Amino acid sequence: MMIFHTGLPTHDSNQKTASLLSIILICLASVLSLLLSGCQDPPLAALEKARLALKNAEYVGAKKYAEAQYREAEKSLQDGRMEVARQKGRFSPFRNYKRGDSILALAFESANKAAADAQDFHGELKSRADNAYNGLKKELASWRDALDGSLTLFNAEKHWSTADMALKMSQSLIIKDEYEEAIRAVEKGKKSLVQISQVLNEYANEEAQKIKVWRRWVNETLEDSRRNGTTGIIVDKSAHKLYLIKAGKLIHTYDCELGYNSAKQKYFAGDGATPEGKYYVTKDRHNGSKFYKALLINYPNETDKKRFAENKRKGFISRWAHIGALIEIHGDGGRKDDWTDGCVALTNGEMDHLMQYVSVGTPVTIVRRSEAWP
Repeated sequence: MMIFHTGLPTHDSNQKTASLLSIILICLASVLSLLLSGCQDPPLAALEKARLALKNAEYVGAKKYAEAQYREAEKSLQDGRMEVARQKGRFSPFRNYKRGDSILALAFESANKAAADAQDFHGELKSRADNAYNGLKKELASWRDALDGSLTLFNAEKHWSTADMALKMSQSLIIKDEYEEAIRAVEKGKKSLVQISQVLNEYANEEAQKIKVWRRWVNETLEDSRRNGTTGIIVDKSAHKLYLIKAGKLIHTYDCELGYNSAKQKYFAGDGATPEGKYYVTKDRHNGSKFYKALLINYPNETDKKRFAENKRKGFISRWAHIGALIEIHGDGGRKDDWTDGCVALTNGEMDHLMQYVSVGTPVTIVRRSEAWP
């Protein structure tokens, strides 16, 4: 008996095929699941958080006051960005943002620390700048009181004005939060105050050397007035007083104003100093003066001329300088300030009173300081 095969799959063959397909599908599903589980979202929130923290650090001045910490945060943010971009460029299943997350977290922390350090340093600088400003302001006020209580000394006033400008500059810089520059401005101002001290010390030494001469001039004027029963004038520049004497006795005291550079001896025309020496009235101008009334004195006298020539020879004054003239006791005073070109100014009423006693030839002695007299 012959058996014929048709070539169709048998029941067992179909079962094997179905089993194989099931296994393949299960494997595919497992692979797909693994692939899908490997996909991650980029850490955009962490990136933005770090970016905003760095921006805030810059806003509070970390670039200036905590630069090293700020640059570290800036570099970490850049590294984090590059790491995120690198992961984005990879095939999706193989992306891993853990390192990027870590770098961005470091950037966030560094930026916050830079901001905190900057604010701390900023506060400390502000306190230092405020203290420096207030200290200079107090010193300036003290020096102002000292200078106002003495004759106008050009060099000292110049240094005081320089220090005052430094104070104003410091205040302006503090308003702009430029504290380091403000502190430097104060330091420059303090150097000017040191120079005031040096000028005043030199001035005091000069006065100490000349006080005997001034005392002698005053005593000679008093003695001549007493001996001859005559009228005389003594001007004490430091006291801003003009004393009228007769027969050696004080009969009237006038407040007076002087040259705008009153603390010095007069050396040449235009120096603003009121001369110091023994003079006399050469002309009484009831009219003809540019001021209310005036008493012209014999400046320059022989001593002034010798001093001028010697100073010119030594180069202490310009060879083009002139000795000057037309020094007067005149009216239009009462301004409470030293403002003349070298003259002695009284109020108009006091000028009227003085001219009742004074005539051509009346002695006029001008000293910088007459100590305890009268």
